[in-house]
Amino acid sequence: MNRKKFHDIAFYIHRYIGLVVGLIVVLIGLTGSLLVFKPEIEYFLIAQKFGYVLPGEQPISIDSVVETVNSAIAQQPDLKIGSIILPNNPTSPYHVRLWDSKDKLTQMFIHPYTGEVMGWSKEGSNIMQLALRLHYELLAGKIGLIVIGMTGLLLFILSITGVILWPGWRKLIAGFKIKWNAHPKRVNFDIHKVTGIIVVVFLSFTGFTGFCWNFYEQSVPAIYAVTFTPKPPELASKPIPTQSPLPLSQILKNADAALPNAKTTYIGIPDQPEGIIRVGKRQAHESSYYGESEVSLDQYSGKVLRVFDSRSLPLGDRILTSFVPLHYGTFWGFASRILYVFVGFAPLILFISGLVMWWYRYRVDTMTATKL
Repeated sequence: MNRKKFHDIAFYIHRYIGLVVGLIVVLIGLTGSLLVFKPEIEYFLIAQKFGYVLPGEQPISIDSVVETVNSAIAQQPDLKIGSIILPNNPTSPYHVRLWDSKDKLTQMFIHPYTGEVMGWSKEGSNIMQLALRLHYELLAGKIGLIVIGMTGLLLFILSITGVILWPGWRKLIAGFKIKWNAHPKRVNFDIHKVTGIIVVVFLSFTGFTGFCWNFYEQSVPAIYAVTFTPKPPELASKPIPTQSPLPLSQILKNADAALPNAKTTYIGIPDQPEGIIRVGKRQAHESSYYGESEVSLDQYSGKVLRVFDSRSLPLGDRILTSFVPLHYGTFWGFASRILYVFVGFAPLILFISGLVMWWYRYRVDTMTATKL
């Protein structure tokens, strides 16, 4: 295949994928820009709705949090604790995520010093939850997950073909130059090529990771296979007759001993007797909001079953762990998160400029056909 034919194939793939999924990519980008600072925005919304937390002298224990939750849902047997997100700072509440039998989310916020229930939040009750569901499933459940997943893959292909078509391969300076005083058609093309090459790496990251997440059951085994990484074994707690699960305070002590000098960010609570407790950890070098390490423990004995330490992982797990910072733009801290806000607007610019380019070409083709 000669160079011109290869270029033409890349051009048609790029054009028609852009036309087919362009609007969906724009929606993903705009909601993604909002979600970059989701934890901070949600904290602000919670404070506006339920009041601000004033730091006290002594926070309540995690066992007191569990007692408060269990008392609050005693008359709602359909609700089960899924996880507890610990306060990120002295003015944050405990954030408890509860799920019902239909997998609907209810959130409870508990004051970290008084132990009072500050308020409840149902699924879809604020703009951030709506943005999140639009972002990963278009508010369309399983069908939406598939559509968004495939769109992520197509965005990755769009990025690759865009790099192939970039004119800067022939002359580097031309690839980054916008001729503002040229014909509007040329200005539009220049805006498209410069915007595209600036954000192409980041759009590739978000597209590929989004595809893998929405097809998680297929992508994880594939990544383990390609990287020759053994799949981690399934873990389970061993129920002890007549014994209830250990208090979470004891579980956290064991987790802290297993991975010292790491901050606990969340606790995953099992809903089955054989389920394990997952304690999320954030170490100093990790950029993700909830960390990239985790300790898994038996809920009855408190035995540490596995330590997932981001400093010493096999290749497959390192790739999977990298998805969060690459998708949310946390890899350079605050600076890269700001960058990702602007990256989220890039698909809108690329779609509009691409549509204008298509229109110019369509008009020329139509006029040529009319003359013939």
